[in-house]
Amino acid sequence: MGAPPAARLWRGGLLGVVAALIAAGCASHKHDVARDSFSSTAPFSRTFTGSGEIVCWSVKRALLSQGYMLDRPNDTVVLTGTRDFQPQPKLNVTVRLQATCADNKDGTSIVFATAVREESELQKMKQTTSVGVGPATLTMPSGSAQVLGVVRRETLHDPGFYDRFFSLVQGFAEQERLSQAAHREDDRSAQGHNQ
Repeated sequence: MGAPPAARLWRGGLLGVVAALIAAGCASHKHDVARDSFSSTAPFSRTFTGSGEIVCWSVKRALLSQGYMLDRPNDTVVLTGTRDFQPQPKLNVTVRLQATCADNKDGTSIVFATAVREESELQKMKQTTSVGVGPATLTMPSGSAQVLGVVRRETLHDPGFYDRFFSLVQGFAEQERLSQAAHREDDRSAQGHNQ
């Protein structure tokens, strides 16, 4: 004979409460991407004094000076650099930084930068060999191999990382502006001597 209706109702209510608590617990651990997507204090852009030509060239020099390999070195507006390092024997870390330059047409330029950090670990992967005999196919284990598998990927949000990058860009932009001003002064002096 089954449980009385009141007991069934009580158990059903208890299960509902437990299910609601579990769902609430899972929801509290989820990251609210929509809330974090846009912010006026994001560290991903900086405005510099100088033309787009000077600032974009400075971005390129900043990436190259820190050992980043450029994906498309001839692109002057969107520059993507990759840098790898291995902090542990079985762990490889890749930092991929993409910077986009835009000339504001008022003597300043803006640089947008986003970096992604990716961690890969050596993992064992089982290998199999398939042998076909007539209409049948046999699959047998044939050992294992070590392969790099991505275990973590995230966009870097550390303001200090971007501050250091933008400081490098600023330094190279100032050098380039001084160099161009010196060349213009030399050209004016040469023209004055020729007259």
